Amino acid sequence: MKRIGVVVFPGFQILDMVAVSVFEIANLEADEPAYDIEVISEQGGLVRSSSGVKVESKAFDDPAYDTVVVTGSMFVEPSSDGLRAFLNRALAASRRTTSICTGAFVLAEAGILDGRRATTHWVFGRELQHRYPKTQVDDDRIFIVDGSVWTSAGMTACIDLCLALVEADLGPEISRAIARKLVVYHRRTGGQSQFSAMLDLQPRSDRIQTALTWAKDHLRERLSVETLAEVAHLSPRQFSRAFRDETRQSPAKAIENLRVEAARSMIEAGRHSLETVAIETGFVDTERMRRAFLRAFGQPPQAIKRAARA
Repeated sequence: MKRIGVVVFPGFQILDMVAVSVFEIANLEADEPAYDIEVISEQGGLVRSSSGVKVESKAFDDPAYDTVVVTGSMFVEPSSDGLRAFLNRALAASRRTTSICTGAFVLAEAGILDGRRATTHWVFGRELQHRYPKTQVDDDRIFIVDGSVWTSAGMTACIDLCLALVEADLGPEISRAIARKLVVYHRRTGGQSQFSAMLDLQPRSDRIQTALTWAKDHLRERLSVETLAEVAHLSPRQFSRAFRDETRQSPAKAIENLRVEAARSMIEAGRHSLETVAIETGFVDTERMRRAFLRAFGQPPQAIKRAARA
């Protein structure tokens, strides 16, 4: 059984404790329990989160965990000598060392991120790079794996990180089953952007939101205004006017952004040819996809594919 040590400290973000739920559900979905989960801290006992909720923890002891998960916090504060020392011992003794959100600052302060690629919540990316120039920070990724060290973006990205850890251990079927029980989309790929085209649109009405959600699930189809209007139960004229009013974008531009986001995710996953990606995301051919990528990112799909391979 794999020992998981979830590291907490005064002021940690309580949302990061969802990591415990991922491993807990993995034990239920596997043929036999795969994980022994421990919440640990420097002193042990009750540890107060930033929200005021306290969790029980064990004091640091044997650092030989399979995976150490360092939680983050709402504000970046200096970590203690004891915490840094424990993490360095755990790095040598454990198979994987991971961080959620601003937990990357704790790893960096301990010197664990020197010479490594890492990510954190996009709000803190520049600060992490400025404080720790030996770390190569990419603040537009859901999670990054560099050897035995995994770092993730903030907030709900801890779910993606832990689903990926479970997938590496137990396979994609178990990971997907956990995602279904958590009522989330299956985990986002590590290379996926922290920013979302759907979130950026933010329509106010259920009708426009329904049409966008339907479009995201049917990108391969021809998504005309007439088709989307029918899904929204509006006339094409009413739909176009409402869409622009609520999203500040035209339907065509919004659909292109959804397709570009989906195509980039597929390309960075590295399992498909550009021709397949273009077809699956509704661009039909690679030339149309190339022009859309240049508008969105200033570089063609080939460049993003090369960067992902690197």
